Amino acid sequence: MKKDFIAITELEKSEFLELMDLALLLKSELQSGGNEPILKNKVLALVFSKPSLRTRISFEMGMRQLGGDALFISPNEIGLGKRESIADVARVLAGYVDGIMARVFEHQHVVELAKWSSVPVINGLSDYNHPCQAFTDVFTIYEHFGEIEKMNVSYVGDGNNVAISLLNACVILGANYTIASPQDYQIDDASWKKALALAEISGAKIERTQNPIDAVKDADVVYTDTWTSMGQEEEAKKREQVFPPYQVNNSLLKHARSSAIVMHCLPAHRGQEITDEVADGPQSALFQQAHNRMHAQKAILARLLGGK
Repeated sequence: MKKDFIAITELEKSEFLELMDLALLLKSELQSGGNEPILKNKVLALVFSKPSLRTRISFEMGMRQLGGDALFISPNEIGLGKRESIADVARVLAGYVDGIMARVFEHQHVVELAKWSSVPVINGLSDYNHPCQAFTDVFTIYEHFGEIEKMNVSYVGDGNNVAISLLNACVILGANYTIASPQDYQIDDASWKKALALAEISGAKIERTQNPIDAVKDADVVYTDTWTSMGQEEEAKKREQVFPPYQVNNSLLKHARSSAIVMHCLPAHRGQEITDEVADGPQSALFQQAHNRMHAQKAILARLLGGK
């Protein structure tokens, strides 16, 4: 595994599988009495340009459970790329802490942090991708079904950073991926072409469609996300007119396999992309998935900071 965790596409399939097994081990250890303090005296800086419930708490608790500590740094304290250059921020922080997690708007910001930092940098989210979420997602599927290869994962909604990272995770691991999005909100062609190349290696099948019913046929996993991401607030009203046919509700879910699970990276806008009946229903894996953010990220931390 590389020094940093910036994009899902940087992982080989074997590394992916090893990380998932490590996440399972760390989760089991915690449930059996606690993890070994393998990150004792290690500190992770949490650099936030975007707010988050799950990202902050899961990383802070993950570091604590592994014996280390986390230092939260709010947007106003750094002003990444504005108050101070990213190169300077990276080099200063690297002299204080053992690792940096950054949740940013522009993907180039986290790339620059990794370039100039001498300690590991973890991408906690950027406008291009969300590798920690995607790793959590496939780990949750792996944990639930006991396998990931050849599983049918269907994404319904905006072709955003979460959709792109999940696509890449699936094709690397050999899972089939179908996405249903409105015409102007599909995954961009460049990202799709990269995924096609990865799919040729793994044997995964991928498909883009505008029909949500077609997308979820034979699905083992039905995944959705908010129609409007942070930074797109000015588009909210327009999106609310376009996306209603892509709502994940009981009517749509009937077209998936009866054993299918429903996933959402949260926060959910209930009544928009997902209904209460589905989010709180028997097929929902939303909160298993949310809790697994901590366990999956502990595996990343253990590998990057603890040498596991």
